[in-house]
Amino acid sequence: MKMKNHFILGVHITDRVHHVGQVQQLLTDYGCSIRTRLGLHETSTDFCSPNGLLILEMIGDAKTCGGLARKLAKVEGVEVQKMVFKHP
Repeated sequence: MKMKNHFILGVHITDRVHHVGQVQQLLTDYGCSIRTRLGLHETSTDFCSPNGLLILEMIGDAKTCGGLARKLAKVEGVEVQKMVFKHP
């Protein structure tokens, strides 16, 4: 059985408090295509970074993954990077 490609999106969000609503709505819209979601941001007892990083492992095809990436990139303060790991 041939394995499907792995699609990983890295999503950098600046000023999380102001942009997270739009990002969250897109993640909800594409929820059935997101296998793994990992959120990272700097925090301590006296500091919480306004920036964050999401790592998304996508399932499905390149069109679906690309659609989410394009929509996220249109949100102000969001940068998206895509990785594709191909299987023979």
